[in-house]
Amino acid sequence: MLPRSATVRDLNQLTARVFDSTGNGARLDAYRIDETFHIDIDLPGVDPAGIDITVDRKILTVRAERKQLEGDDVHWDVAERPTGPASRQVFLSDTLDTDRLDARYENGVLTLSIPVKPKAEPRVEVSAGTAAN
Repeated sequence: MLPRSATVRDLNQLTARVFDSTGNGARLDAYRIDETFHIDIDLPGVDPAGIDITVDRKILTVRAERKQLEGDDVHWDVAERPTGPASRQVFLSDTLDTDRLDARYENGVLTLSIPVKPKAEPRVEVSAGTAAN
């Protein structure tokens, strides 16, 4: 388990390095509960099957597209809601176990849950020998 001071520092570093790669990024929240780091990304109106999530060299990338209704019989009077592709990238800490990332989409929010790796305890080998006189 990481010390609480490291937890706050790690979270601050992670959220400070979040950036929007396309200018049409989805808004997100990042937070930690116990030993799991969570990222909530707003993706209203997106088909969950069309959400693409990748992790490459500790860079998490989420891509999705919200499509506008089309057809010969559709005549728009007002179209204020954003459509088209959206993406976000987040630099992840080495302390996160991205192999166990879990993704859930509910009510227009994509929630990613990433467990924190257990902190390695240093091991000291004790060898048996004769006592020096």
